[in-house]
Amino acid sequence: MSPNAVAAREALRQFRVIFGAVRQHYQAVEKACGVSGAQIWAMSALLQTPGMKVSELAQALSIHASTASNLLDKIEKAGLVRRERSSTDQRVVRLYLTDAGEKALAKAPQPLTGILTHALGQLPDEVLVRLNQDMATLIAHMGEIDTQDAQNPLSEL
Repeated sequence: MSPNAVAAREALRQFRVIFGAVRQHYQAVEKACGVSGAQIWAMSALLQTPGMKVSELAQALSIHASTASNLLDKIEKAGLVRRERSSTDQRVVRLYLTDAGEKALAKAPQPLTGILTHALGQLPDEVLVRLNQDMATLIAHMGEIDTQDAQNPLSEL
């Protein structure tokens, strides 16, 4: 087997480890508190910054605003977050955790942002730059692909 084939198999094995660990973490989150990993991440962002707008939450989660809105609809129906209109400008909607939302977060396994997001945040800048370049090269070799999924939380792929 060529060195390239050996290295390609090892890279594939490592992707499987990453995807498996992410899946296991999201399953543990759902089992512990009854909501998805993306919902917990959104709720943790609201815990850190109460009163965020939907657009700010979307930016914090690196997802599209419509995806964030759909995510919020689900956790609002579950009574975990509430939306409040600004008294000075009725167009502005602020987001807050409810007591039930705070209790659900307290049950969730750490890290609340998900293990991949957390791990990426721990990497030094130069490693992230190299990783981003290498991932872009890999994506380019995959041919025509739909990049729409880049706007969705991992737990919903």
